[in-house]
Amino acid sequence: MKATCLLILALAALALGAVPLLAEVKLPPHFAGHMVLQREMKVPIWGTAESGEEVTVSFGSQTKSTEAGADGRWRVDLDPMAASAEGCVLTINGTKTVQPARCDDVLVGEVWLCSGQSNMDFTVARTGKYTFAGVNHEAEEVAAASYPLIRMFTGEWARTYRPQSTVAGVWRVCTPETVREFSAVGYFFARDLQKELRVPVGIITETYGASTAQAWIRREAIATNPLLKPVLDEFDAKVKVYVPLSAEEEKQWAETVAKAKADGKRPPGRPRSDPVQDQHNPTVLFNGMIAPIVPCAIRGVLWYQGESITPPKELFPIWNATLITDWRKLWGRDFPFFFVQLAALKARSNTPFVREEQALALTLPNTGMAVTIDIGDPDNVHPKDKQDVGARLERIALAKVYGSDIEFSGPVYKSMQIEGDAIRLKFSHLGGGLDARGGALKTFVIAGSDMNFVPAFARIEGDTIVVSSPQILVPVAVRYAWENYPEGCNFFNVAGLPAPPFRTDGG
Repeated sequence: MKATCLLILALAALALGAVPLLAEVKLPPHFAGHMVLQREMKVPIWGTAESGEEVTVSFGSQTKSTEAGADGRWRVDLDPMAASAEGCVLTINGTKTVQPARCDDVLVGEVWLCSGQSNMDFTVARTGKYTFAGVNHEAEEVAAASYPLIRMFTGEWARTYRPQSTVAGVWRVCTPETVREFSAVGYFFARDLQKELRVPVGIITETYGASTAQAWIRREAIATNPLLKPVLDEFDAKVKVYVPLSAEEEKQWAETVAKAKADGKRPPGRPRSDPVQDQHNPTVLFNGMIAPIVPCAIRGVLWYQGESITPPKELFPIWNATLITDWRKLWGRDFPFFFVQLAALKARSNTPFVREEQALALTLPNTGMAVTIDIGDPDNVHPKDKQDVGARLERIALAKVYGSDIEFSGPVYKSMQIEGDAIRLKFSHLGGGLDARGGALKTFVIAGSDMNFVPAFARIEGDTIVVSSPQILVPVAVRYAWENYPEGCNFFNVAGLPAPPFRTDGG
């Protein structure tokens, strides 16, 4: 009898040991030590725990409690807070949790989401991830990057078919050691903004090279638009029939690749590629990298995408508008959305028509566009001048978000008037006056009724520009910087901002 009791007790102990008595509250990776919380608005904090467990979140003077739902998920909203450069501890405890979750050195300030493709992912220095990266004056920039009030969370690449609840990544304090792997555009924006506002700045970076806009949009927004749904249907059809390579096929393909490399030939692509792992397909990056951070408290979004556009290209402006409006819907507010217009490049991807289509997003409220036509590289899709990109985005933010009385745009074409054999152009965003940097204005062309454009002479007269050519006696249209790589764009305003490419003949 005694032996039987001992056996029962032993089995019970084993059973209890196999199943934890207490659960653990958990946070997604973007809630972690060194993070920055958004000031002056409610801050959602969420995670998982055992179903029905009471969860308590404490930060500074605030304590908020809630109960985990049937699915184990919980969320509390911290009340709006003033900016604070003093590192505080965020703790999350549960009634069934042994060890509370703890986030040390948490600041309160301005938080911006940076997303898009490789020009946003492009890092301050050359790294194992990006051997082609590295900004102008890289060594000096890295050495000077000691900004303890700037922090960046970089999400790991993730393409998935269904929305995920977490995306891997860590918050890093800006130092010469860590800045090397920071998004360069995000870093320079944060650096300039922090110097101006004197508050902590956090950047959440969710980017993927060569990605299309549709890859960053959720399924529901695409499925309800009859113009976009066929692209989603095509993707779903590919997913349905996709069969992964067998072990033997993987081996044969690897051997073929190795032989091609040994022979100095271009390795073949995979016989069958998983459509979910193709960053050109709809929803896959939203699911893996954006869904996990909704509705993290952010001030706004910085976006740099456009080099990768898949047919039909006429949908590109619709994809852009859908992304902006749907992200705002998910976050529940029309947050600022500032984007970068493509730089000059001798390639089919960076045409003036693409830049024109990008600019159409300005018709949406609370948007802004950083023009980079003057800082491109003829042969490099990743120009290294990311300092000016960050600075121009920061000027837009200062003017449109933070109330600074500064010009944030270069001269924008407004209207034209034919005056004999010349055309007079008027502009908005004069910025103190029009400016031709380094001499006579360049890259202006003019045409008659046959729309055969020829190089033109352009001169500044007050707040207007007069354009003419001895070859065109009866002009009807003018274009500026209307090439893939317009050489020597030098039309600015006195505020130091470049004019975007434009044409007077419609579009």
